[in-house]
Amino acid sequence: MITKVQAAQGEGGGGRVLDHEFGLLAAILAVAAVAGLVANRLKQPLIVAFIGVGILVGPVGTGWVTGVDQIELLAEVGIAILLFLVGLRLDLHLIRTTGPVALATGLGQVAFTSAVGYGIALALGMSHVTALYVAVALTFSSTIIIVKLLSDKRELDQLHGRIAVGFLIVQDLVVVLVMIALTAFGQPAGDHVGIDIALTIGKGLGLLAAFVIMARYVLPRLLQLVARSQELLVLFAVAWAVLAAAITHWLGFSTEVGAFLAGVALASTPFREAVGARLVSLRDFLLLFFFLSLGAQLEFVDAGRQLVEAAVFSIFVLVGNPLIVLVIMGLMGYSSRVAFKAGLTVAQISEFSLILAALGLSLGHIDQATVSLITVVGLITIGGSTYLILNSDAIYQRLEPWLSRFQRRNLRPHPTPPAELPAEVILYGLGRFGRHIAARLTDAGTPVLAVDFDPDRVAAFNRQGITTVFGSAEDLDFLESLPLDRSRWVISTIPTTDSNLALLHALRQHEYAGRVAMVALTDRDAGRLEGTDVDVILKPYALTTEAVIDMIAGGRAPE
Repeated sequence: MITKVQAAQGEGGGGRVLDHEFGLLAAILAVAAVAGLVANRLKQPLIVAFIGVGILVGPVGTGWVTGVDQIELLAEVGIAILLFLVGLRLDLHLIRTTGPVALATGLGQVAFTSAVGYGIALALGMSHVTALYVAVALTFSSTIIIVKLLSDKRELDQLHGRIAVGFLIVQDLVVVLVMIALTAFGQPAGDHVGIDIALTIGKGLGLLAAFVIMARYVLPRLLQLVARSQELLVLFAVAWAVLAAAITHWLGFSTEVGAFLAGVALASTPFREAVGARLVSLRDFLLLFFFLSLGAQLEFVDAGRQLVEAAVFSIFVLVGNPLIVLVIMGLMGYSSRVAFKAGLTVAQISEFSLILAALGLSLGHIDQATVSLITVVGLITIGGSTYLILNSDAIYQRLEPWLSRFQRRNLRPHPTPPAELPAEVILYGLGRFGRHIAARLTDAGTPVLAVDFDPDRVAAFNRQGITTVFGSAEDLDFLESLPLDRSRWVISTIPTTDSNLALLHALRQHEYAGRVAMVALTDRDAGRLEGTDVDVILKPYALTTEAVIDMIAGGRAPE
């Protein structure tokens, strides 16, 4: 995995921290953490920092990382988890609700970037195969980065945000199809080409049929059993993703395809948000090793020529990709402001571009220098587009006179957003106390969105007309899926104070502006909550006692 650093070995065999793989791994992780902190302060995605760390600890830098077998295994698992989460969050309904603009913009941008990028690559003297890989790599934008940036700016629910997520999903589907085609037909052909193609198509159709059967008849029942334990649910999800990836690899397809289909198979279940929230941190940690190994393998044998090529392609991505989105959306009747802000989301290449380059290298279609070129373009465009998106409003004000030329006179009316979950009150926990609160609020006509980790309760309360989703207060990333911006109250009836404090901290990190009420079963728990900014502390036992005393003193019959 990681070789010893010869320069760190003392004379006489004296051991040092970097002489051992574990110590060296600790040092690399520490460097990655520091680089991540710097990137975070500079408002840059961690991808940029991790690739830079890979270059630093690779042969070009310190030489700490030279053998990467174990790193690549962890990297492959990380990529499988990434594709699994993409499939898990695949929302075709979102594409339909944003209308034809998602398909038109997504496919139009892919076609334009591929064609023009291919021409530029040929003009720079690349071979046809290399030019094709570079052109296709330039077309894909990072769903992870864009969703994170739009979420931080509170723009995911705005029109340009919904459209951007819609055509990013289209891009995700295209990249999966490209990887299927490469792995299916990218291997050297045998003597019976027709038979090989027919066999590949047959295996693909059989694989899809198997996933449909699993998604419809097997996985829902299994999830009902494993979802009773949060830890078991995470283990099952990872095992299912890796198993599906291994099976598709055995059938001759890429592991990424299997992991993606594994996610799609779970996308229609009520557990997808909980599973996705639990796996985000694991995905980010494992992808660290992919970007480390990628950076460690970069070769700058002709740095001068590569920098010129990287600059040309980067300018094309930063300017050309938003421009084609601006033109397409302008022709479809969208305002220049909406089209411009949506267009900025495609002004970078994604982690999928790097995965595609690594796949091409493994198939022998491109060399390491091409992978290095695509990676450098990724570093430049990801960094540049981040600042463009964060400052999109100020940039638009400066360019508005010129951008208005792309706007039609008759603007398209804004599409109606999809039906939203009730959000006036978000209630955590449907135990004895929580279910009474949910019932009383619902009877009073107050929209309630309940959250519970018991799959049986989720199903039962949904049947009773109380909208309930599967989730846990300990899944802090799960808050991303809740309509906090439309909620007046968040009420937690969870009896564990530590869980309530963690939830409260996460709510403040998400800049939740509503009021918070939390349960305290004991005076000690109430004391811990009193030192926070909880608005109301609920004491169910004390409330019950007072109600009983009032009932007896007043001579009323129990209700």
